[in-house]
Order: sequence, then C-alpha cells, then structure tokens
Amino acid sequence: MNKTEIVNIFTKKTLGLTLVLSAAAMAFAQEKSGISGIIVNKKNQPVPYASVTFSNKANKTLSDAVLTDEKGQYKLQLVPGDYDITVEAIDYKKSIVSKNITANGNIGALSIEPEASTTLDGKTQELQGVVITAAATKAYKVELDKKTYDPSQDIVSKGGSLQDVLSNVPSVTVDTDGTVSMRGSTNVKFLINGKPSSLLGIDDGANALQSIPADQIERIEVITNPSSKFEASGTSGILNIILKKSKKVGFNGSVVGALGYFPRTSLNANLSWRKNNWTWFVNGGGGYTENKTKNNSETTYHNIVFPDLTPGIQPKDVPVHQQQNSVNKTYNKNYNVSAGFVYDISDKTSLNLTGLVRTFDGDGNELVNTYDTFYRYTGDASNLWSLKNPYTLRDSKTIFNNLAFQGDVGLDHKFDDNGQNLSLSVSLQRNRSNNNADILESVDYVPSVQDITRRHSVTKTVIGKADYELPLGENSKLEAGYRLDVNDNTYDNFVSSTSNNPLIPNYNNNTDYREMFNAFYLQFKSKLGNLSYQVGLRDELSNVKINYISQNPDKPPLNKNKNYNNLFPSVFLSYDISKNNQILVNYSRRIDRPRSFFMVPFPNYTNNQNIFEGNIDLNPSYVDSYEVGYNITRKKFTINPTLYYRHSTDDTKMLVYRPDERQRVFYTKPENLGNDDRYGLDLNFTYDPFAWFKIMGSVDLFGYKTTGIASYETKDINGLTKVRSLDFTGSGFSTRLRLNTTFKLDKTLSVQLQGFYRGGQKTASQDRQDMYALNLGASKTIWKGDGTISFNIQDIFNTRGMTTINYSNDYTRSSYMQWQPRQFSVSLTYRFKQGEKIEQTKKKKDINANETGDDQQGGPM
Repeated sequence: MNKTEIVNIFTKKTLGLTLVLSAAAMAFAQEKSGISGIIVNKKNQPVPYASVTFSNKANKTLSDAVLTDEKGQYKLQLVPGDYDITVEAIDYKKSIVSKNITANGNIGALSIEPEASTTLDGKTQELQGVVITAAATKAYKVELDKKTYDPSQDIVSKGGSLQDVLSNVPSVTVDTDGTVSMRGSTNVKFLINGKPSSLLGIDDGANALQSIPADQIERIEVITNPSSKFEASGTSGILNIILKKSKKVGFNGSVVGALGYFPRTSLNANLSWRKNNWTWFVNGGGGYTENKTKNNSETTYHNIVFPDLTPGIQPKDVPVHQQQNSVNKTYNKNYNVSAGFVYDISDKTSLNLTGLVRTFDGDGNELVNTYDTFYRYTGDASNLWSLKNPYTLRDSKTIFNNLAFQGDVGLDHKFDDNGQNLSLSVSLQRNRSNNNADILESVDYVPSVQDITRRHSVTKTVIGKADYELPLGENSKLEAGYRLDVNDNTYDNFVSSTSNNPLIPNYNNNTDYREMFNAFYLQFKSKLGNLSYQVGLRDELSNVKINYISQNPDKPPLNKNKNYNNLFPSVFLSYDISKNNQILVNYSRRIDRPRSFFMVPFPNYTNNQNIFEGNIDLNPSYVDSYEVGYNITRKKFTINPTLYYRHSTDDTKMLVYRPDERQRVFYTKPENLGNDDRYGLDLNFTYDPFAWFKIMGSVDLFGYKTTGIASYETKDINGLTKVRSLDFTGSGFSTRLRLNTTFKLDKTLSVQLQGFYRGGQKTASQDRQDMYALNLGASKTIWKGDGTISFNIQDIFNTRGMTTINYSNDYTRSSYMQWQPRQFSVSLTYRFKQGEKIEQTKKKKDINANETGDDQQGGPM
C-alpha cells in the first residue's frame, strides 16, 4: 500500500470519526475551566505529593481533589464557582482557604505551615520506628492510550518470573510453550522501560521470559493500540515492562528468596540509595529451574510409500499410522544484574546511566519415541502383505547458553515549569546465543544415525531517540521525535549426520542480517471541554539486507535488499461523561516486520522429522486497528469494556507441508497468505465488594475470519512432482476468560485464587481445542511489616496443555503439548527501610493497612 492510499484511509476513516465524536462531545459537554497552582512552605519551597481538595460550596457533586507532583504543582478541571480549598500534607498543618473560580488560569501559590516535629524548611526530622504506607491501589488502571497492570498485589506470581506475571495480565495470554499473545494474536512487541532490550532477545523465547524475576517488575503497560509515538512494530500491541527504580530517600530495598518444585530456586535483590542530587540503584539475582515438556502426537498418513515398499503395489486404502511421544527435560541457570544512577545536574536537567547483564545457560535431554504401523509387500503370493511395527528412538542431548549486555545513557531537560521537555537517549545492546545438540537415533534398538548440530547467533543493536514536548496553552501539547534503529544479526549453523539425507549440506550456512530504520513522529494532544483527543502521524523508512551463504557448493549465495517507507497514523479520543466515567475511541495502523530468523533459509535441524525453514522472500504484513471503549471507576469497582476490530493484510501464516510424500519429514515455513480479521469484546473489571474480598477479571469474546490458500510442490508416491495446496480459510468464535479473587483473612494474611479458560479455534486445516487452569497463592506479612512470606501453586489440576488437530490432503495429525507441569514454590521477602520511612499520602495508615500484605517497594503506584 502506498502513501497516497494510507493518507486516504487516514482522511476518510479517522478524521471523519474525529469530527463526529467532537460534535457529539460539544453537544453534551459541561463547561469546565482548567485550574493550576502550586503548594509551597513558608520558605517558598514546593511541597510534593500534597493533597488539594476543592469543595464546591453550592453543589458537593462538583467537588474534586488532586495530588501535587514532585514540583508541588497540580492541575485539574473545575466548574466555575465558590470553593473551599483544603491542603493536607504529612508533617504540615492542614490549611483551608476560600476562592472563587471564574475561568481558566493559575490561582498562584498556596502556603502551608510545618508541624512542630519538622524543621523550618519543611524537611522531616529523623523518626525512628515509624512506618507510614499507602493502602494498596487498584491493580488495573485505564489511561488514554494504554492500560497499566500493577503486579505488587499478584500473590500467585511471587517468587516467579515475568512469564508468571504475564499469565495474569488482562488482555494477555501465555500459551503452554511460553508464546505470548494479546487478544488471540501472537505478534506482540516487548519493551523494557520503553525500549527494545537485550533482556528479551527475540530468538530466546520462553527462556528469556523466565530470566526476569517477578519481584523486579514495577508495572506492565498494556498498549493494545499504540499511538504514533511508539514504534509501529507489533500488530497485536505492545507490552512495556517497567522495572523497579525506587524514589525513596535514603537507603531502601528488598531481598526475595524462593524455593519450589519442579526444582526451582531463586534469590533476587532490589536496592537503591538516594541522597541530594544522586540516586543509585542495583537490581540483580539468579536462579535455577528444572522443567519437563511433553509433546505427544498421532499421525495418519495417506498415499505414502516407505523405502521397503514397492511403488505401485502397496496395499490400497490402508493408511500408515505413526505415534510419537516426546519428553524433554531441561536444567536452566539464569543470572541478571542491572545498575545505574540518576544525577540531577540542576533543577531542570538530569543525567541517567544504566547497565545490565543477563545470562542463562543449561542443558536438556529430549527423548522422542516413534512407533510406525504399516504394511509391506513380501512378494509371497500366499501372503502379499505383512504388518510392520518399527520403533525409533531419537535421543537429543543439548547444551545452550545466552549472554546479553545493554548500556543506556539519557539526558532529560526541562526548559521551564510548564512542561516543555527534551529527552535524549542512546542504547547499545549485544545478545549472543549458542545451542548445540548431539543426537543419536536408533531403529528397533539398534543405533543407526548420529547427528550433530551447532547453532550460534549474535545480535547487535543501536537505538538512538530524541523526544520533545511543547505545551500549547493549558490543555494542549505538541510532541515530536526521531528514532534510529540499527540491528545486525549473524547466524552460523552447522550440521553433520551419518544419514544419507541429501539436504544436510543445506543446513550448513552463514547468514548476515541487517535491518535499519529511521522513524519520525508528530503528535498533538488537546482538550475541548470534556473531550480529550490525540492525533499523530509516524513515518518509518526501513532497509533490510540479507546475505545468505550456503556451504553446499551446489547452492549459490542468496542476497536480498528490501526497502519500505510507510506512514502510520493514529487517533485517540476520550469523552468524560462525568468524573471517572469516560468513552474512549481510537484507531492506529501498524506493521508486522518478519523476525530475522524467519528469513534465513534452512536455519535449524534439531529434529529430522520436523524442520523449520525460513523464507527469504517474506514481506511485512499490515494491520488497521479500531477500538471503542468505555471506562467507569468507582470506589468499589471499575469496568472497562472495549469493542475492537483488526484487519490484517499479507498476514504471515505457518505452512506445514511434506516436500516428498514418500517420506515422513514435515517442513514448517512462514508465508504471506491472505487476510486476517478479528473482532470482539475485551472486558476488564475489578470489584471490591468488601474490605476483605477483591475480584479482578477479564473476558475476551472474539470472532475471526481467515483467508488464504498456500501452494507448494511435492513429490508423490511415484516420484512425480505435483502441486498441492493447503487451505487456511476459516471463521468462528472463541473466548478467553480469567478471574482473580483475593481474600484478606486478617490484617497480615491474604489468599488468592486465579483461573483462566481459553476457548478453541478452528480453520479449514487446524482445530485447536480449549484449555483451562487454576492457580492458588497465599501471602503473610511478618517481622512488623519488614517481611512477607508467600506460597503458590501453578496449575493445581495439571490441566494446562494444548491439543491441536491438523488436516491436510495426505495426513491428519492430533498432538498434545504441555510445556510446563504443575509447580509450587515458597518465597520470603525482606525489606530494607533504613532511610526516610515516609511516603506522602492522603491518610496515615499502618503497614497492616496494605490489603494484600505485599511488597510495595519500587516507586510510586
């Protein structure tokens, strides 16, 4: 699609929608004024996190409240009238003044006096033995362009990993093999602190998800329809993982240790120290895990001839049956450490530097048992056919390791106190991965084939960013930015085998993959009465170069150079029906760039019967995404239903086929095939009916329609080349359900029960059946609030497995896969609070007021 077509889409669909909703909003909007101000002490120093309450004297329903930011400033919308303004802050006396609000503007500075226990400058004197903590906030929050999940109240994932946390995030699903999807689609883009990261190397799969401890995660931003400010990759959306960086003064931190079965141990620490203009932090730890993956399949082949059968006289209408059972045991060690500092050069400029190292390594042992049942020709007229049941055992011993480095440096500058900001950052990353396997295959208990595979890959990434924000009046803001991404990937593959497979030389290859793209974006935010809107446009210029060299002398080198230039518009609208009651509408266009190893021909040979083959001609797919949502927040509940529709073109699908019907070898290859449409209702809610009982749930009801027919060449049973086809067309309806209930048994003890259900999906070539699981967790606060002990069980009934049936012209396959069996663990958290032990909040509560008794360390909630 060219630029003109994209601009037409933007003009007709998004701007039209903007005008319609703007007109509706103006018809119903209440006239409010934008009010701002600052809270200061007697020395005219700002007071951060003060509570400012505006009580309307004539109509209490028009009252509102706000907290000041770190600079003591606040902003809110009020209906004009007479107000009593109440200012409260810890260690300050309550102050009440009266003002008449008439129009937009800054009402100036309001001064408050310190309590007797504070110094004249408003700073707290040292208090021993006092702990004041805010009550736990809601775990789920909706914003204009994203939704935020706070895992601090997630008892079930305590002592676990990022994968455990993601299993409980609304709108997100983690499959049995560690694949993450959003609203049924797996093309999810991961960010760490807003940037792609070596912590989550794209080739590392579930190992990378398990290498990030849950206790180092402050929050997860779920961006189902990203704005133009974000990179356009990831057609399903973006998951932005925000790691902990404490903002508390003095020395603070926590240490978490966990022990569980399947054998798993971990020890992680989050430490920070803040004094004057310096903030230092260190997060790190390690762990050991064992896992057992099961993969069982039954395949019925049609029109197949084995080497010991005579073509042309095989038994008619007698299918060949194959049963394959696989068990893979892995032993994994992982370590990670990140450290850095923030230095406030001045009140308006700060410098930050972060470095991290992550490594995981281990070994595995996979046993694949294969039983074949078929008839063979004997040549004896009295007994033409005899039944044969050969048994094959494939024993794979693997060693894998991964080492990732990342360094980030950033400079943030505030030109003034009105919000004019500039952020510059550079990120340097390197990820090295090795995966070696020694494979011995035996037929009828007699060793017959020995394979050796060696895979080595290195990824180097440079990311440069510049973001600028310019306020325009009280309610508007202009944002602009530039981003440069350079990714260099190298793949070295080596295979040796004692078999007579003629394709073995093709698996010995070297590939250099380089991707570079420049991105520019412009985004405008504003507010008209109760209507907030944000429109943006992003331009990305991409260049991909691939140099593929096969060690097979009969295969010439392959070189590919691709260039793309695409525009990506976005529109976000939010209409406030009343306080904490809003309608949200948005649109965005995104791109799904092929993964680098998807474009490497013959990238691996770990299983001689199931081979993944890359496609150097693979192109990006594009998606237009629409959402209409509603959000209401009350004291005891929040509800956020969203209707969505996504239309993908040139959608990437996995073609599973046999290039030779005389053999039992399957190839999997990504192809650009047809379109994919998804529509549905994504409903997220929280409900706190009692102080001791909390509920959080999500429901995703969606329909799908897939089109696409793939053609491929194969040799039939007589050795003749034929063209076959595989139909991906299908439509239907499916569900995703999740329910999380938390019971507070007393002030220090909480129990949590989580369950999820995933409905089946069906196309012309695949039937994916439903799945469900139940998890349990408990948490108790100990040591006067300085410690927490937690216990959890993942998959209580051991039901988290995936059953899939694949159909083709020449085979039918039923498979069951369980990536991780039932597990349980116990974790112990200890918190250091030797610095200033006070947080700013509207109410003073003891640590036991924390409704889950969980660790609140890690910055503002």
